[in-house]
Amino acid sequence: MPQVNGRFVPDMKSPRTPDNEEPAEERAHDFRPVDKGFTKEMALAEAERCMDCKKPLCVEGCPVNIKIPKFIEKIREQDFGAALDIIHEDSMLPAICGRVCPQENQCEGRCIRGKKSEPVAIGQLERFLGDQPELASKPQMKPANGKKVAVIGSGPSGITCAGELARNGFDVTVFEAFFTGGGVLVYGIPEFRLPKAVVKREIDGLKELGVKFEFNSVMGNLANADELLGEKGFDAIYVATGAGLPKFLNIPGENLPNVYFANEYLTRVNLMKANKFPEYDTPTKHAKQVVVFGGGNVAMDAVRTAKRLGAERAIIAYRRTEAEMPARRAELHHAKAEGVEVMPLVSPLEFIAGEDGNVCAVKVQKMELGEPDASGRRRPIPIEGAVEEIPCDVAISAIGTNANPFAKKIGGMDLNKWGYIVADENGRTSNPRIWAGGDIVTGAATVILAMGAGKTAAASITETLTAE
Repeated sequence: MPQVNGRFVPDMKSPRTPDNEEPAEERAHDFRPVDKGFTKEMALAEAERCMDCKKPLCVEGCPVNIKIPKFIEKIREQDFGAALDIIHEDSMLPAICGRVCPQENQCEGRCIRGKKSEPVAIGQLERFLGDQPELASKPQMKPANGKKVAVIGSGPSGITCAGELARNGFDVTVFEAFFTGGGVLVYGIPEFRLPKAVVKREIDGLKELGVKFEFNSVMGNLANADELLGEKGFDAIYVATGAGLPKFLNIPGENLPNVYFANEYLTRVNLMKANKFPEYDTPTKHAKQVVVFGGGNVAMDAVRTAKRLGAERAIIAYRRTEAEMPARRAELHHAKAEGVEVMPLVSPLEFIAGEDGNVCAVKVQKMELGEPDASGRRRPIPIEGAVEEIPCDVAISAIGTNANPFAKKIGGMDLNKWGYIVADENGRTSNPRIWAGGDIVTGAATVILAMGAGKTAAASITETLTAE
C-alpha cells in the first residue's frame, strides 16, 4: 500500500474496476443475478483508487451519511469486519443498498475522483462487504427502556426505523400486509437485481435484534392508530406503508385482459413466482410481444422481466427521449444489452382487443419535445396526425404510483390532497404519537431515501420517548 509520510497515496492512474456481470445473451433468459459482485482482488484494487479526501463529499451525497472513506480504508487494510462495522453504524442494509441505490446520483455522483476521471465504485465496495455479514461484530444494544413502538410496513423505511429503534432499547413490532417481509424490496425488485435471499437475510438480522414481525397484518383493517396507541399499548407508531397504488393511463381498453399495471405484474413474478407456473399456482401471460409504458426503474424491471419470460420483442415506450428517462443509466444499459428495444417519443392512445377479447395491439401518438415543464424536462407535444399501432399480446403500464390508501384507514394524522401523509423533516405528523416516512410521505422515490427517512424518524422517536 503506497504511503508518503505515513499517509496513504491513492493510485491515480488505475481505471475504475469494471462490474463483474453475467453475459447479457445468457442472463436475459433466466433470473440469475446480473451482477456477481466484486471478488476480494477487485475490491482491494478499487479501494486503492479512493483519495481519502479531507472533506469527503461522498458522505454528504449519501442520504444516511455512511462514513465512506473510513470503510474503504479498512478494505485496503483487509480488515473487512471492521469495514462492515463502520457501515453498520449508519446503515443495516449494505447488501441491499450496494445493489439498488442510485450511487451515480448520490455518493459516487459527489466523488472528487469522478471530477477528472471515473468515481470510486462505492456501491460495489458496499455490496462486497454486505455479502459477508458473518464478519461483522454484534450490534451494540442499549438496555430495554420499556417503550413499545409499532412500525407499519416492512419496506426499506420501515425496517430501517425498526432496526434503529431496537438498537436503542425499544420493543418493536413490525406489521406487514404481505406474508413476508421486505415490502417493495421483494414485490417490486426482480430477482436478477436483488435476490430474495439477500432481503431475507437482512430481515432475519432484525429478528436477531429482537424486532418482532406480524405478517398478513393489514393495518387500517385489523387495527387503526387509536387502537394501536390505546388498547394495544404502543407508545408510538411509524407509518411506512409506501405508495404502491397504480396510476391509471385513463385510455380506452385499459381493462382488457393482459394489460397489467407494473406493480401487479412484478408482484406476480417476484413474490408469487409466476415465472415457475405451474410449479407455483400464480399464472401470468408469457407473451411474445410486450410493450411497457414508462421510463423509470420500475418500467425497466417490468420489461426485463418480460424478456426473461420469453418475449421475442420487448419494448420500452416513453413519451420523451431516452435522455430524459429517469431510470438509472445502468438499468437502461443492462436492458438494451439484453435485447430490449427503446421506442421514444410515443404516448398510448388506446389498447385494441383481438378476436379472442385479449389485447392485441396498442395505438400510440407520436410526440416531439417542446419547452421545459415544471420538472425541468422538455414537455412532450403530440405531432398532429402521427399515430401508429404496435402489436402486443401483453402491455404494461409503469407510469408511476399514488399514495397507499391504507394511510387514511390507519387514521389519526393529516393527509394532503393526494392522500400522502403530512410530516416534517423529522417524520413527525400532526399526531404527536405518530411518525411517518418513505414513499407515503415523499411519493415514489429511492430505497436509500426511504431508509434515510426511517433513520431520521427513529432518532426523533428515541429523543421524544426517552425524554418522557
